[in-house]
Amino acid sequence: MKIMRIPTGALSVNTYYVVDEATNKGFLVDPGGYDSSLMQMIKASDVSLDYIILTHGHHDHMGGVLDFMKEFPNAKLVASIHEKGILEDAEANFSNYFGENVKLTPDIYVDDNDTLEVGGLTLKFLHTPGHTPGGLCILSGDSLFSGDTLFRQSIGRTDFPGSSFPALKKAIHEKLFVLPESTTVYPGHMEPTDIGFEKRNNPFV
Repeated sequence: MKIMRIPTGALSVNTYYVVDEATNKGFLVDPGGYDSSLMQMIKASDVSLDYIILTHGHHDHMGGVLDFMKEFPNAKLVASIHEKGILEDAEANFSNYFGENVKLTPDIYVDDNDTLEVGGLTLKFLHTPGHTPGGLCILSGDSLFSGDTLFRQSIGRTDFPGSSFPALKKAIHEKLFVLPESTTVYPGHMEPTDIGFEKRNNPFV
């Protein structure tokens, strides 16, 4: 599995372009905005972009979805069933604060412990509410894409409508800290970390 991290959008969210090199199938996590270099990278490869996956519905993580779906119409949009309300409401997803009116309807809704296959990769979805009601983490092998659930020595904000610090802390302990300590965490912001380091050093949980 090849993982490429490209900051996109106004808030430089970590967008991940992930490829199963054995089958040349891939997926995109959290396209925060249009990025010409990323677009050209995908187009220039022989990779089939099967899915665009959202860890949650805030605009900084999904502001580029419509651009990428226009360029890659066969890619299916994936999000949590619990994030439906935010994705369909420009005020709730904050796109109106950026002068836009983005409302998304995913092709595939997933829930806790659902899986998808991308080539030879199995993606397992973990429902981790707290930052938003439908926060998702994506686990594939020993790699975890954590969105705004878990950062290096930090966590996602819990002062937004629908946020909950107790729910986020519970999700981190019950869904993430039970994973092997060697699991690499690829967060929505900041640098990668791992589960063992966060268990010992994250002051918020």
